[in-house]
Amino acid sequence: MAKAFPSDKKYFLVVVADEYRAIFYTRETRSGPLTRLHTITNEPARMKTGELLADRGGRAFDSHGQGLHTMGSEKMAPKDQVARTFGKHVAEIIATEVHKGNCRDFALIAAPRFLGTLRHELSVLTKAEPYMTIDKDVVGRKESFIEDLIARS
Repeated sequence: MAKAFPSDKKYFLVVVADEYRAIFYTRETRSGPLTRLHTITNEPARMKTGELLADRGGRAFDSHGQGLHTMGSEKMAPKDQVARTFGKHVAEIIATEVHKGNCRDFALIAAPRFLGTLRHELSVLTKAEPYMTIDKDVVGRKESFIEDLIARS
């Protein structure tokens, strides 16, 4: 069962993420030990592109000479859309915690291919900037490894 974010004390939030999984940690100080709160996953990120395309709109001919086109409105690759949707969800959680006022500051550690997506989605939801960003794929590594990585950065 996922632990709730602390509501009775101030904390620093550390988010470690990639397109498939985001792990939320808190710490009492910027250099204190990490406490793992919860993990969210993005199951569609594991799907093959063909499986993602199965739910998209079909193809149709225009009646006035434009030819064959897709009926869906997406212009983005399916895998990119899945990552963006997950990035938005992660950003919403961070923004909610920042706006509550208990989160002193936050750090992002994300796979390079996902960090830009996450930063973009955060900029839409909050003016708060992370005190630290690290573009490294370390999801699934032990807390001690992540603490050492933060200390070296």
